[in-house]
This record gives sequence, C-alpha cells and structure tokens, in this order.
Amino acid sequence: MFERFQAFFQKLTANNPKKGFSPDDPRIAVAALCMQVMEADGKIKDSEKKRLRKLLKEQYGLDGKPLEAVIAAGQEAESSAVDYYRFTSDLKRHLDTEQRLELIGILWDIVYADGERSEMEDHVIWRIADLLGVSSRERIQKRQEAAARVTDTVVVQDDAD
Repeated sequence: MFERFQAFFQKLTANNPKKGFSPDDPRIAVAALCMQVMEADGKIKDSEKKRLRKLLKEQYGLDGKPLEAVIAAGQEAESSAVDYYRFTSDLKRHLDTEQRLELIGILWDIVYADGERSEMEDHVIWRIADLLGVSSRERIQKRQEAAARVTDTVVVQDDAD
C-alpha cells in the first residue's frame, strides 16, 4: 500500500521541490482534501491524523518543520475554502487520470484509518471524485479496495497475536 502512495507522491512532487509551499502547491491541495475527508463525520480521530502524518512524511520525504508546515498550510487552506473546487481544479491541472484515481484511493484509506465509514465521508469523496472526473464505478472500486486492505490488516494482526 505504501509503495502506491510513494509512487503517487513522487510523481506529484517531481516539479515541486521541497523549497516551500506556494498556495497552488498540489501537496497543499492533497493535505486540504484529506482534512476535509477527516472532518466530514464531525470528528477527527488520532488514527486519521496519524495516517495523514505518516503518508505525508513517507511520501513527500517531509519531517519536522516542513511536515508541520504542509499540515498547517493544508489545514489553513481547508478552513478557508468554501468548496472542494479550489483544490480539485489545482489537482486536475497537476494529475493525470491514473493519479486522480490513486488520490481517491488515498482518501478512502484516510476514511478507513479509524475503522469506520460514515455517510458524510461517502458524500465528500463522491463530490471530490466527481470534480476530479473519476467515475462512480472507479470511486466504488477504490472504496472496496481500501476496505479490503483494512480487513487484510486486521486478519494479519489477529494472526500475529
């Protein structure tokens, strides 16, 4: 799973070295969309925060102050946004079709980080996917893949006990 994240973020940041974060930096848009998904059910759980931090750290190669900066910039952008279009329009310019699908998969992984999926989280991802041009079939497929990864992880952890 993390190899998929790594490939996605390496492609995403190829033209954006770690020199700082401009307002249209796709890393900020990804972080902001992740925040919106995390907040959709009315509560941000530690497991979701941890998943986001790990994802940003491993895939962007960020740690310490730069990691905190991208998270803060994502939170600020998310809190000032009136809709998803601001982020999805930036990402549509930076991502090809396959990368957009991967992003939807990442958002589903954030949803399942706490082991639960709410109707509001479904709605948020549906809107984001629609704005990114990801079909309902592809969105549902990514949801099913994320749910299967959670199930596989639980089974592996249970077997280890």
